[in-house]
Amino acid sequence: MFYNYVKALHLIFVITWFAGLFYIPRLFIYHIEGLKKSKTEASILIAQFKIMEKRLWYIITWPSAILAIAFALWLLYLMPVWLLQPWMHLKLFFVFMLILYHLKTHKMFLKFQKDEVTYTSNYMRIWNEGATLLLFAIVFLVILKDSLHWISGMLGFIGLGVVLFLGIKLYKKTRKN
Repeated sequence: MFYNYVKALHLIFVITWFAGLFYIPRLFIYHIEGLKKSKTEASILIAQFKIMEKRLWYIITWPSAILAIAFALWLLYLMPVWLLQPWMHLKLFFVFMLILYHLKTHKMFLKFQKDEVTYTSNYMRIWNEGATLLLFAIVFLVILKDSLHWISGMLGFIGLGVVLFLGIKLYKKTRKN
């Protein structure tokens, strides 16, 4: 019974962590596109985006990441046998990649806060899909565990990446028209 409460809290904070990881690049896109407005308009927009980015990052995303990881460690403490299972090793690899993604996004966030914007909006659209790919990989591993063959899993992962990339290209093309 105690285990289910810890699991529920872990899941809640994973969801809010991903919400932050999905939304921050979107704010970065608006931030980048706001720089192309008139000087007066841009100064108002950029000031607002910086506030929104800061609140999202420090009030939602970072606390959610820390709490999701803390509850995950607690779950592993309660169920140490999971550490012997191959699916968990792969899941932990993807979680490690998620943490790296989060830390790189943090570096981007700091640059945006200092007005050191060196990214394009298209780059941010592609960057945003990194969290999507990691979410799919982690969720499928947790749900399917050992029933997912690694070859079909990798093909699905690559296929999803291709579909997301093509979606970005299509969006860019339709936006120009």
